[in-house]
Amino acid sequence: MAVLRRIRFALLLTLAALLAVVPLSPVPASAATLSMRGADVSSLQRSLDLGARYYNAAGTAADPLDILKGAGVNYVRLRVWNNPASGYNNKAKVLAYARTVKAKGLGLMIDFHYSDTWADPGKQFKPAAWASHGISQIQTDVYNYTYDVCNSLKAQGTTPDSVQIGNEINVGMLWNDGKVVNNDFTNLSLLLKAGYNATKACNSGTQVIIHTADADSLANARWFYDGIRAKGVPWDITALSYYCMWHGSLSNLSTVLNDVRSRYGKPVIVAETAYPFTASNADSEPNVIGGSAPCSGYPATWTGQANNFTAVQNTARGAGAIGVFYWEPTWYAIAGNGWDPANINGTGDQWDNMATFNWTGGINPNIRWTP
Repeated sequence: MAVLRRIRFALLLTLAALLAVVPLSPVPASAATLSMRGADVSSLQRSLDLGARYYNAAGTAADPLDILKGAGVNYVRLRVWNNPASGYNNKAKVLAYARTVKAKGLGLMIDFHYSDTWADPGKQFKPAAWASHGISQIQTDVYNYTYDVCNSLKAQGTTPDSVQIGNEINVGMLWNDGKVVNNDFTNLSLLLKAGYNATKACNSGTQVIIHTADADSLANARWFYDGIRAKGVPWDITALSYYCMWHGSLSNLSTVLNDVRSRYGKPVIVAETAYPFTASNADSEPNVIGGSAPCSGYPATWTGQANNFTAVQNTARGAGAIGVFYWEPTWYAIAGNGWDPANINGTGDQWDNMATFNWTGGINPNIRWTP
């Protein structure tokens, strides 16, 4: 018996040694690659129409998409509004610029706001055409509108690679019908399913993204995504917004990204991030973010902006994310390209210090999107 015990003990030691070198879990998150290296350039078409010029790091004028590609961008995000007063960014404008995006060999994400103006955590206005519609009709509206935009893109040879069903929908979309009240996700789930089904009916390979700005709170992220999962909502990619001045530390971002990736078993991306390169203001419109160092360790300089973006990418990659998108890197202050679609000529640019191009159109020479 003593011999048998020694044999069993030797076998256990051998097994332990094997387990120490042979992983029994999937490839660790730290081995992730950022395959979606994105830029939301939704304001760019208007800037170009107004005569904006863009310059690469050598000071040579070039197409801004080519400049961004040279810095590592491989994916473009375009928002679509139903019927904005200015025309930017309605379906026709998005269709036109999608041709340019695809001609550059870039991936295309369509960001459905389902509104005539901005949709974000603090506001989710119905488009005017749907204002009197109840939840049953709005389901049909979402389906038909999503399918129409997607199919129109497909028909011209620019099928979207991915779409967002709603933008930063922390507590729902198309308020008040699609707002989550008293933890009831029923109405929101109906709208998300309508958008998902329309997208897949248009093109089964287009990935459906559900996007919140919950990178600041693990509890909020779980509340939302647990809520829609419990209602049977399907989606392909989980997306979060992260701005350090609003959403906290990179350590917390890592925790939330890791959790939603493992908890829901889906790829995750940072759909929006940005950082200022200056505390100054280029026009009469107050900047959204001011200060010489809005986040500790990152001064509002070219170097600070680039370092912050690199840190966000590194954190996302380390947490197993597959993509990071910079929000509106090309939106430097151009008269007539204001933030308010209902008064685009009479308002200024709140983002001019957050773009990766300065006030004369020169790219931050230090900024890079990296796999």
